[in-house]
Amino acid sequence: MTVLEEAQLRDLLFPQTQDVPLEAKLETLLRETLAKEGRLVLGGVGSFQLEMDGSIQFEPWTHKRVFLAYAVEDRLIVKAIYRFLRRQGFHPWMDSECLLPGQNWPKAIERAIEVADFVVPCFSQIACRKRGHFQAEVRYALEQGQRMPLDAVYLVPVRLEECKVPRKIQQQTQYTDLFPDFRQGLRLLLAALIPTP
Repeated sequence: MTVLEEAQLRDLLFPQTQDVPLEAKLETLLRETLAKEGRLVLGGVGSFQLEMDGSIQFEPWTHKRVFLAYAVEDRLIVKAIYRFLRRQGFHPWMDSECLLPGQNWPKAIERAIEVADFVVPCFSQIACRKRGHFQAEVRYALEQGQRMPLDAVYLVPVRLEECKVPRKIQQQTQYTDLFPDFRQGLRLLLAALIPTP
């Protein structure tokens, strides 16, 4: 892997001696990178690959992002949801699986909610009554949901056990139960995340 310093990248993209369009500079940089690495993946954008005939193949990112909000006490069952969604081709985001050492976790969580295609708040008795991050994440998701088209499915609440979903959510959004039949609940969750034409 090649690491370029900022000055090197600036010289590569904007050489003083050439008047080359930015697109051509980026294509040259992309070709050089692909020649060395074979494939370049830009998370959330797609991947580039150099074909045998010299053409560049672009495959857009198609994995829907799903933010999982939960109380820490429910981590094990939510991890099962996370694994299920990955197997179904989604790109789930769960703090215990996705945060990296040294990351500013409040900012990373906000960003993950902002770019999510769906937010799945996982309600349990503990999650409903406990103060803390789960409540803040759900409130932030509700705020982000106000920017979505009115008919769009964005917030997809699930209940992990018998509990009372907050009235604000219950009045506007249908939730699904992942109990007593966890697999059936996951099938309903999946149906909500895969829009019908």
